[in-house]
Amino acid sequence: MSAIGYAEAPAPVRADIVAAHDRAWRRIARPGTWHSGETRVRIAAETRNARSCRLCAARKEALSPNSVAGEHDSLGALPEILVEAIHRIATDPGRLTRSWYRGLLDDGLADTEYVETVGVVCTTISVDTFARAMGTDPLPLPEPMAGEPIRLRPASASQGAAWVPWIAPGDAADDELDMFGPEHANIHRAMSLVPAEARGFFDLVETQYLQRHQMRDFDREFRAITHAQIELIAGRISAINQCVY
Repeated sequence: MSAIGYAEAPAPVRADIVAAHDRAWRRIARPGTWHSGETRVRIAAETRNARSCRLCAARKEALSPNSVAGEHDSLGALPEILVEAIHRIATDPGRLTRSWYRGLLDDGLADTEYVETVGVVCTTISVDTFARAMGTDPLPLPEPMAGEPIRLRPASASQGAAWVPWIAPGDAADDELDMFGPEHANIHRAMSLVPAEARGFFDLVETQYLQRHQMRDFDREFRAITHAQIELIAGRISAINQCVY
């Protein structure tokens, strides 16, 4: 896979961000826990394609997305149930419901596959949004790597307060405490049904945002803007995207 770079960007891009995007792209290309590398790259491609889907645009304008029927404008490389999950997560996440999620499971999508799909979709959107903000073209998607998914479900995961099973604070095993233990927020354990996906996504998040130890260190500033400015931007973007976390 060719090295990632932002040579055409109008401003310098931090080396740690370039390295994090490279790791994210390599992670998408590799076989995951439940999806093959080929499927993961196809999920990333379908995530980009969702932006031009006419059904998604009509649903976005409707009072309720359930009031608009039709077929997605897909690339034709993935099952329709997976396309539905990708397109809704990518284009209208603020109106996802538990019943919609349960419908995906009833139609044959495994909860583990759903969580891994969420991770790939969010990783793709995060890297692509950075490119748009920098005024550059999206990075070429990586070539998928051969191999089989490991298909390992964490024994400590169970159904709890979230829609999907997760590793509850008191259930985290020794090798899970660093990410999913009692001192960590629910946002860290949201994708803990697929631990590798959660870890990979937060590797990207902490590089583009702040490391965990930096978030509460208000005596020092670690970026070109202050903690308060970072949170103002984050809060505004969350409100626009209807993020209710």
